[in-house]
Amino acid sequence: MMTHRNRLPAFTLLALLFLITGGCATVNLDSHVADTPEQALALAADENNPEVAQRYLLRMASNYQSNGNHLAARTILRHNLLSATAGELQNQHRLLAMVSAIQLEDGDWARELTTQSTPEDFLNYPTELMTRAANLQAETLSLAGKPLDAAMTLILLGQTDSGTNPQGTHDSIWSHLKTVNANRLKEASDNAIGFENQGWLELGLTLRTAGASLDDQGRLIRQWQNNWPGHPAAQTLPTELALLADLSATRPENIVLALPLQGPLASAGKAIRDGFIAAYYSDDSADRSKTDIRIIDTSGDSFDKQYSALTSTKADLIVGPLEKEGLAKLAAMNTLPVPVLGLNYLPADSKVPAGLFQFGLSAEDEARQIANRLAARNINRVLALIPHGEWGDRVTTALTRKMQETGTTALAIERFFPEDNLRSVTADLLGITTSRQRAIDVERTIGLNVEFEPRRRQDAEGIVMVAAPTIARQFKPLFAFYYAGDLPVYAPSIVYEGTPNPTRDRDLDNVTFTDIPWVLAEQNPLREQAEEYLSGTRGQLGRLFAMGADAWQISKRLPLLQRVEGAAIDGQTGRLTMTAEGAIHREQLWAKFSSGAPEVLESSPAEQASPDTAEPEAEE
Repeated sequence: MMTHRNRLPAFTLLALLFLITGGCATVNLDSHVADTPEQALALAADENNPEVAQRYLLRMASNYQSNGNHLAARTILRHNLLSATAGELQNQHRLLAMVSAIQLEDGDWARELTTQSTPEDFLNYPTELMTRAANLQAETLSLAGKPLDAAMTLILLGQTDSGTNPQGTHDSIWSHLKTVNANRLKEASDNAIGFENQGWLELGLTLRTAGASLDDQGRLIRQWQNNWPGHPAAQTLPTELALLADLSATRPENIVLALPLQGPLASAGKAIRDGFIAAYYSDDSADRSKTDIRIIDTSGDSFDKQYSALTSTKADLIVGPLEKEGLAKLAAMNTLPVPVLGLNYLPADSKVPAGLFQFGLSAEDEARQIANRLAARNINRVLALIPHGEWGDRVTTALTRKMQETGTTALAIERFFPEDNLRSVTADLLGITTSRQRAIDVERTIGLNVEFEPRRRQDAEGIVMVAAPTIARQFKPLFAFYYAGDLPVYAPSIVYEGTPNPTRDRDLDNVTFTDIPWVLAEQNPLREQAEEYLSGTRGQLGRLFAMGADAWQISKRLPLLQRVEGAAIDGQTGRLTMTAEGAIHREQLWAKFSSGAPEVLESSPAEQASPDTAEPEAEE
């Protein structure tokens, strides 16, 4: 008993010593590498010296950025432990924050970072960091919906002795300046101070002339150069403007329109042909004394043979084929002696020969836009209904890949055939079938009947519905029947027939969908003329007509789209841009069914962030 009492204090002393030494064990923050951002923040919070903690957190954020983990970097950089940085640490914090905000396309964070910023902010950095700081500042301002401030930042950069590349800087200035609201641009021009600022703003206003053709734009650019001979941009024009100034001399004059005019694709081929010719004749900039358009039918022979024959003619550009098989045969060539604007897309990861461009009404484009819309609306967990088949496979792949990029999770994807029991498909998607099965299992276990009301799964925040109108009109009421009427529903253009039909489409009320300006824009002179004189300008054929009209516009601007990053055409099928591989993608409009009719919505929340952004009508 005495022995036990004598040993107890010794044991307690050892335990106390262990706790003291364990509690006082410190981590060297100068060399420590945290496994998670939460661990880094916890260690920093325990550090008595705020500056040491801040340096550690900034180093950890930089490490995460180097490894491409910008989500982890954001967790650290937005924490309040870094809210009171000053001097060098404040500059470092801001630089790192701008990098991750840009990489994550986080508009809210960008707006927070630029709330009180001025174009001169980058001048606070050392000379060796000034160019990088200015470019990051400009990108962040643009992401925040402040393109004018972004342009003014780079104009100021051009005036420093930082060894900037004039061509690259001027290209960036123009990419921001051309998106500024015209009224905002005019106000800034009226109040501009300084030769360079005034010149740039007048250049931006010069090209806002309503209805200016390509030839008119080239003339206006050259006129501005004559008026501002000593201006840096007059000596080194932005690449896009230099191309515009010379475009009339490089546009194709001998065009072959190669389309199927017989067989199963005849109606599609004829709609595209009619749209192309209608756009040509309504284009005041077209020189009809020089332009020759020859139409050939591709339905009679293999397209590679037809192409070989066309290369011996004086063709400058071939628009077509529409058939995927014909496009695949062109892709087997190393280079194309006569450029081709194919009216379809090769499979992903295909080898694309020089001179081949691709344009079409891609379902993948719409799937990616839906994923972007979900992310912009902070809808992070969704359910999806997508039809079986090769087309549905492509939509599923594009949707899920883009959702992975934007951080959205597909909780469940139900594939269906039109002839399926749509009630069962919907019940499976919403978890009603699983809920019922659980009740049945409980009854079997306890041997009694149970009062039961099925519940849908509660983790979903939205539904993606890829279905034709006749199917979609059945799915939408079923969502409400199965307790999911509160979930927002997003759909591609397949959900809308293209002509308002309030009586039939009331069941689609509150469905948000994407479609082309040809279908959704309220005013469209070309559409009004086409409807007066031609048939087949509505519905799916109308969409193909619009695609043909855009093929004409693209044919004149291929060098511009190919060589100028960010160059775009506001077309009948959307805002058109080109990838480095020559694939043309489009950004469509958004609408929501209300009382059975579509109402056009803002194209993205970011466009509402600032009055500096481009006017909505410029998107159409």
